[in-house]
Amino acid sequence: MTARPELELVEGFERALINHRLRMVYQPKVRLRDGALTRVEALVRWDDPQFGSVEPSRFVPLAEKHGLIEDLTQWGLRTTLRQWLKWREEGLDTCLAFNISALSLEQLDFPDLVERMCRALDVPTDRLVLELTESATQPLIKLMDTLTRFRIKGIGLAIDDFGTGYSSLMQLRQLPFTEVKIDRFFVSDAVNSQESRLIVRAIVDLAHGLGLTVTAEGVETREQLQSLSELGCDVAQGYLISQPLEPNALMAWKQEFRGRWPGLIEDEGLALWSYVEADSLRKR
Repeated sequence: MTARPELELVEGFERALINHRLRMVYQPKVRLRDGALTRVEALVRWDDPQFGSVEPSRFVPLAEKHGLIEDLTQWGLRTTLRQWLKWREEGLDTCLAFNISALSLEQLDFPDLVERMCRALDVPTDRLVLELTESATQPLIKLMDTLTRFRIKGIGLAIDDFGTGYSSLMQLRQLPFTEVKIDRFFVSDAVNSQESRLIVRAIVDLAHGLGLTVTAEGVETREQLQSLSELGCDVAQGYLISQPLEPNALMAWKQEFRGRWPGLIEDEGLALWSYVEADSLRKR
């Protein structure tokens, strides 16, 4: 029996989906080697006059439960691909990350649908990475053929929140992922905890050994960023770099971040020593 408050929320979400009241925002991911923008993660937002700002953690499970996840996925992916075209016209060519539900993978034609959408909008499939949470990888092992078809089509696959779910190392080896995203708990704890640093290092070494890219999510401080760079992570994402942005704010952010990057990654001690040394040379 569906509780009344839940039913009202589901009905409100369905109205928002039909009436185009959902919107997408995009959080940048940068390469730790040089701070270059490598990808943006598309995130859905729902601001409702009755329910206020509703978190995806509330409405996405309801969409899955009540048969709305397919409509949400198709709307979100189409919106994101169209936005990529606008950015390309403005001279910005980046890659996209899009979250999908394991339920979508149960549709045998889902890889073909995604490929058709990319082709219809003239978006190269290698610009798209689909993200799945680690907690979903238990049933995903049964969907090897579906996941493999994505890879054949050139579409990347990322395992999200790695380190907190139920997937085994064997499953990580078997599933055709291209990227591992380290859970934010280990990212935030790596600065102060030797155990977390060891775990992050082990994940990085494992992923690189399997030919996967490693992304650290939830980066909020310079210390975390520098620590993750030292541990060998490839890509970083989090509020230190940028909060999720409205589509038209990405170009301005890119220009601003280019100037901010050296101060984020530079070691303060080394920077101070360089300043003292340069000052000493000037006095000679």
